[in-house]
Amino acid sequence: MRFLLALLLAGATGLAQAASLSIDTGHGANALTTQQLLVRADARTIEVPGDVSYHRTMRYKAVPLKALLGGVAADAHLQFTALDGFAAEIPAALILDGHGAEAWLAVEDTAWPALGDGKPSAGPFYLVWLHPEAGKVGPEQWPYQIASVRVLADPAARFPLMRPAAGLAKDSPVMRGFEVFQRNCITCHTLNGQGDAKLGPDLNIPHSPTEYLRDGMLRVLVRNPQDLRHWPQAKMPGFNSTVLSDRDLDDLEAYLKHMAGRKAK
Repeated sequence: MRFLLALLLAGATGLAQAASLSIDTGHGANALTTQQLLVRADARTIEVPGDVSYHRTMRYKAVPLKALLGGVAADAHLQFTALDGFAAEIPAALILDGHGAEAWLAVEDTAWPALGDGKPSAGPFYLVWLHPEAGKVGPEQWPYQIASVRVLADPAARFPLMRPAAGLAKDSPVMRGFEVFQRNCITCHTLNGQGDAKLGPDLNIPHSPTEYLRDGMLRVLVRNPQDLRHWPQAKMPGFNSTVLSDRDLDDLEAYLKHMAGRKAK
């Protein structure tokens, strides 16, 4: 029995070490294996308080993510695709200079705890953050089970039906709300049928939430979805004021109300 257990554990470790991450910074994909990452000179053990996925302090072997993004411009846009097809959209600027927030690629060298929902762990590669509050990093910006990272055009260029009407001032509430949507909502939601998300409902067709929620309830939904609809299997995380300020929520509502008048036909 002990021999069998040893074989199983060795097999699990071997699987972790055999994992490969694809990174495409715009010049073709480059595959990095677990072992290649772990032996880097900048790899270290980090402690992550309040880990978003495990809800407790976790320790990881990790590499600073910006060190893997050589040549990526600050205004570039990154898409992190998970093994199950989930895609997280993160501006490169947040990783290259998070104003104190530090992005680390955690590398699963030994078995991490199971996540549940049929997922054995957050590995083989997991984007974790130190001091996330400094960069207003949201829970959806902690993608796990990462299979690939690639530079793409920003959502406004890829998905023109999400864009507000032309001519609005960049600092208008609607345009600021569009930025909030791209930063915090696009990971799970489409709008006007456009986007890569597959988890949440479209936020404009057939109806915008601003068309069926009474005043103040959108804020309740975003702050803690379970306060609006109690559903044990709900996936949407809550966004506290360190991630989304009250002004951010006002701007997001302005954007959604604006887009309610710009439905895709």
